[in-house]
Amino acid sequence: MKKIFAGLATLVGLLAIALAGLLLSGNISSYSLPMILNVMTGRPGASIDAESAQQHYRLPPGFSVQIFANDLPKARFMRFTRSGDLLVSRPHAGDIILLQRDSDGDGYSDGRRTIISELDRPQGIDFSGDWLYIAEREQVGRIRFDHAAGITRDHYEPVITGLTGDGNHWSKTLRFGPDDMLYLAQGSTCNICEEKDPRRATIMRFAPDGSDGEIFATGLRNSVGFDWSPWDDELYATDNGRDMLGDDFPPCELNRVEYGNFYGWPYFNGANVPDNDMGPDPLATQRVPIPPAHAFRAHNAPLGISFVDTSNWPGDFEKVALVALHGSWNRSEPDGYEVVSLHFTDKGIEERVFLGGFNQDGNILGRPVDVAQGPDGAIYISDDFAGAIYRVSHSEAVDQLAIEPSQQQAPAADTIPDWVAAADLEAMSSRGEQLYLQHDCASCHEQGENPVTLEQSSYAAIERALLSPQAPMPLLPLSEQERRELAAYIASEQ
Repeated sequence: MKKIFAGLATLVGLLAIALAGLLLSGNISSYSLPMILNVMTGRPGASIDAESAQQHYRLPPGFSVQIFANDLPKARFMRFTRSGDLLVSRPHAGDIILLQRDSDGDGYSDGRRTIISELDRPQGIDFSGDWLYIAEREQVGRIRFDHAAGITRDHYEPVITGLTGDGNHWSKTLRFGPDDMLYLAQGSTCNICEEKDPRRATIMRFAPDGSDGEIFATGLRNSVGFDWSPWDDELYATDNGRDMLGDDFPPCELNRVEYGNFYGWPYFNGANVPDNDMGPDPLATQRVPIPPAHAFRAHNAPLGISFVDTSNWPGDFEKVALVALHGSWNRSEPDGYEVVSLHFTDKGIEERVFLGGFNQDGNILGRPVDVAQGPDGAIYISDDFAGAIYRVSHSEAVDQLAIEPSQQQAPAADTIPDWVAAADLEAMSSRGEQLYLQHDCASCHEQGENPVTLEQSSYAAIERALLSPQAPMPLLPLSEQERRELAAYIASEQ
């Protein structure tokens, strides 16, 4: 026992010395220490509440953000069930959590439960029919899943075994492709080295039962996230560039991954820039490195990627993928910490900030990990630092509450919700007035230099605005009945 404690003490001491050396060298700053602990141990940062999210996070016009679930430390990758519930993997907790769909319309998950636990660092999850597949540190397993009941059936069984889980990038990500084959990404053991296991730093492909395994593409240092573009079924994968070459090099990458291709690592960085630490590629006569389809800024750590249906979105969104940038640790100034939209155009790929504000002058509020589009069309984003799942939604039309008074129109008759006809509107309005005073609504809607007036807003528009407010309006902690009471009061005052 003494030897074990002595070994642990030595390990902690060496880690402390290494971190001190990095700080003194200027390669990292003090803000990086929580990030390093987050990566190594899953240690979360401070939790975030709905009010803080509304205050700090930024979105394009027409979108709003809510917290779908909170108090969910170490949340990583997500997948929706056919019933609309959301599964979330937690590698450092060793479990998969089910977040119940929002059936009451308040924007929050209706509950949660653990569907499977005691796993070895589970990260990637996906469905193939009634099987739930889980990528653990050294294997891939599967278990029957009842989508209607939201529970597992029978027993958990391994389908791919013998994988290595040592080194820096132990996590595995899996998805089923348009060809119904299982794709599995596995990162490198190191920052820069020649791997002993040829399956490291690759994307592999298997039949659903784990047979017929092959290496699909190589030279991918850490392609944590990947997805297929819906317009041509091309596979795109994010990739984290190496560290310790300064603040601005090499870039992180988005690669269009094709069978048999080599994407450069460890002999090339970015647009095929040779790595001086490795020297010439010994297989140069057999392979040619493929440059990235798009370059992210250095150390932004792109993780989850999802091509999304934007057909009903406001603004300029067409052929779009959303990417979660986990954010830097190996940088003198923090960078990343946002969700970006990649716009695929005839001129190339354009990157824009979609959900920003996680970095408040070096105070990091969260670290986005994965992006998934729900059956409701909303975007769900996991954050393993704040321990939250965010829901980003939009209105098909701009709510009346957000329109200038001169542009507002009278509500149409078909905007009156069903509950109004049977309601005691006078009593509801009285209770709504108390809510109006309690939440100091007058400070924005009646007072100040530019109050946002509430004239000619329909019941439906008021309810929508309370459920999915546009900044700077906060998301109020109201039940469905309270929203209706407040709507009754506001409508009665018009």
